[in-house]
Amino acid sequence: MTDPSRPIGVFDSGIGGLTVVRAIQDRLPGEDILYFGDTARVPYGTKSPETVIRFSRESLVFLNRRGIKLLVVACNTASAIALPLLKESMPIPMLGVILPGVRAAVGASKNRRVGVLGTEATVASCAYKNGLLEADDTLTIFQQACPLLVPLAEEGWTRGEVPELAAHTYLDPLLQEGIDTLILGCTHYPMLKDVIAKVAGSSVRLVDSAEETAQETAVQLDRLGMANRRSQGGTCRVFVSDTAQRFETIGSAFLGRSLGSVTVVDQSDLPWYER
Repeated sequence: MTDPSRPIGVFDSGIGGLTVVRAIQDRLPGEDILYFGDTARVPYGTKSPETVIRFSRESLVFLNRRGIKLLVVACNTASAIALPLLKESMPIPMLGVILPGVRAAVGASKNRRVGVLGTEATVASCAYKNGLLEADDTLTIFQQACPLLVPLAEEGWTRGEVPELAAHTYLDPLLQEGIDTLILGCTHYPMLKDVIAKVAGSSVRLVDSAEETAQETAVQLDRLGMANRRSQGGTCRVFVSDTAQRFETIGSAFLGRSLGSVTVVDQSDLPWYER
């Protein structure tokens, strides 16, 4: 039985996964978290499947060396491509960000018309679409790639005319299709949740994959007897694989609280140097 006091490990190619950490901290404030942002090799979405799998395995090795009890893959690309192989490589519990969002959307939709907002890579992978149809083949799925939303989130342009215009550009075609449920299929998009909700209107249920992943994390820890029973006091240590300056500048906004110090990992401690 794994010691419940051990930390949860979370990794992403960059900073977006901090929205997942934020949701986990809100849901499980007594848990310690180790976050690894692979900033030396961001983004994963432009890489080949073989490269994404290798990078993801190396991120897992890095976190596993630090005694994590459960891994959260807070990257849509890695969740879609690498997670099944990661599960085969190490006997620790793991989950990604796609399946929790899929389950929530299936349960939320009344008219069976579901929209998905994602990066170009996530939309091209059809990970959400395939997951939704596998869960319920009566659904009709409408996907929309949103290349402007990530830079808007990272620049802090989360309110006002510019993000609203971008949201209309991407959402209006989905709304015209009569969707009643919309998946925020990128870990950056919770930063723009208010403006997306405003444009989508009250008749559309938003599914925040970060929040759903946090809920699934809580369920798995309880089921496995690994939950830390502290009601508060959990910590978050952040590691990155390259310069931390930009990460430190905008990370607190993604995390919703002080980021604290960010550790740039010594290159000799990164597993890709062992090959």
